[in-house]
Amino acid sequence: MRWKRFATREDLGLTPAEFAILERLDTPQKIQGFLFDLSQNFETDGETCRPVREVLRTRRAHCIEGAMLAGCALWIHGEPPLLLDMRAVRDYDHVIALFRRHGCWGAISKTNGIGLRWRDPIYRTLRELAISYFHEYYNRRDHKTLREYSVPFDLRRVDPKVWVTGEKNAWLVAEALDNQRHFKLVNGHQLRSVTRRDGFERRVAGLLQYRKPRPRVAAEALAKKKTATSSARRSRSSRRRP
Repeated sequence: MRWKRFATREDLGLTPAEFAILERLDTPQKIQGFLFDLSQNFETDGETCRPVREVLRTRRAHCIEGAMLAGCALWIHGEPPLLLDMRAVRDYDHVIALFRRHGCWGAISKTNGIGLRWRDPIYRTLRELAISYFHEYYNRRDHKTLREYSVPFDLRRVDPKVWVTGEKNAWLVAEALDNQRHFKLVNGHQLRSVTRRDGFERRVAGLLQYRKPRPRVAAEALAKKKTATSSARRSRSSRRRP
């Protein structure tokens, strides 16, 4: 079953309502639009790798979760569910879903910033596609951190009960991606010529699609402060009454 060209609802184990959502996403552009409309999963309760069903339920995702949903939708419409891992140093990896048009690669991507998003299917090789993310791939110290990209990973190698309808995090997919063969994008000589982001780029990078939630401790402290301030104001107000 796992190497079938078209995935049916029964193959995936989805409910009719869940399957209908993905069935409507019949082009990469529609899949990307759906991912853009999902809120960002900021993992406030710890790291996650949510299966497709859980993403549909919570309407939240980060990169690998969005990539698995995209792969599932592509598979329903007869395209292979391929993921590509981009590996960074002193930074997070990024995972995208791949598709091809007229022999060229494109990418579907879930991200909260402006740099690591969708790529049009204009790249002749996977290296061309991966290197297109290099300039915008940076950490908080403004270093450009992208170093490697993997060979494509076909999600049909993993049981849909793990990454589509699983009740636990699909860490098996994340581990399989990490174990894929990776290729270097830049060498040491090239890295010596790489610059950090400039001030304008830092300001632009501050634009986010979804606002990051306040840390829980800070939010609780702020709530307590507001409560105390409100109580003090009521106390002062009661003392001024005749």
